[in-house]
Amino acid sequence: MSNSYKSSGVDKEEGYRAVELMKKNVLKTHNKSVLTNLGSFGAMYELGQYKNPVLISGTDGVGTKLEIALRQKKYNTVGIDCVAMCVNDVLCHGAKPLFFLDYLACGKLDADVAAELVLGVTEGCLQAGAALVGGETAEMPGFYKEGDYDIAGFCVGIVEKENLIDGSKVKEGNKIIAIPSSGFHSNGYSLVRKIFKNYEEVIKTKEFGEKKVADILLKPTKIYVKNILALLEKFNVNGMAHITGGGLIENLPRCMSKDLSPVVFKEKIRVPEIFKLVMERGDIAEDEMYGTFNMGVGFTLVVDEKDVENIIEFLRNLGEEAYEIGYIQKGDNSLCLK
Repeated sequence: MSNSYKSSGVDKEEGYRAVELMKKNVLKTHNKSVLTNLGSFGAMYELGQYKNPVLISGTDGVGTKLEIALRQKKYNTVGIDCVAMCVNDVLCHGAKPLFFLDYLACGKLDADVAAELVLGVTEGCLQAGAALVGGETAEMPGFYKEGDYDIAGFCVGIVEKENLIDGSKVKEGNKIIAIPSSGFHSNGYSLVRKIFKNYEEVIKTKEFGEKKVADILLKPTKIYVKNILALLEKFNVNGMAHITGGGLIENLPRCMSKDLSPVVFKEKIRVPEIFKLVMERGDIAEDEMYGTFNMGVGFTLVVDEKDVENIIEFLRNLGEEAYEIGYIQKGDNSLCLK
């Protein structure tokens, strides 16, 4: 029998079936600015009326959180994480996410699994108001094991140059506002998986109630886009940070100049019980926890002191329980945890 692409492990027909399964949900994310349908060599997106637009781009993946999804055969949430990791990053500069592209790689393609993974991506795009304009599904036998998948994404956002948030407006005496996370988001999972080896274990926490470990760990990353964009229409925000890998220690200093340092009071941080459980079970030092996990803070704002109360009230009306956790001082750009 002669060789074929299928005999080498790549099933083109399954790829075509995957695309058909994805199409309906992907098209839900499109708007009038999307000028091409799926299948073109490149996606076309019309910017519309901007005076001096700046494009902000970001790319990221889901990391080892995906391993839990694969073992649990629950594929429809990690796509949300993939979108969130990208759109929350571009949001830090005041940018509105315009469009998103995903990349899915596997050892042997299962069209139903691939479609479910992309269903999560489309849900994330809908939450962020971004159009899913394209992507790539790569079947790579011999490189990935059968049943293995990886997912990554790329986002482009836009902001008027006069509204760009780049940290230059952050100054001494500014206050830091925390916006809660929905859990671990997509960071620290290599450590979390060492501690919670039994995903079927049922644990009880204040924020999640009584749930299986797997359900807690697969809680999708919160997407902050719509509420923060609404906030930016009414208030001046000097700096914003998405609290991802490296926690508050690494990410908060990124949103200000190198001669300023953020000061955060640990007693003000509303640390969810699940993080305390990880710390206890893993015998993890407090500094390691704050340098690995978001500790219940998914996003931060740096604002003028006079605006703190009004911003917190505005966010509360949108369902975000924001609260003040610290201030900005002169320094060496390292976080001071008090």
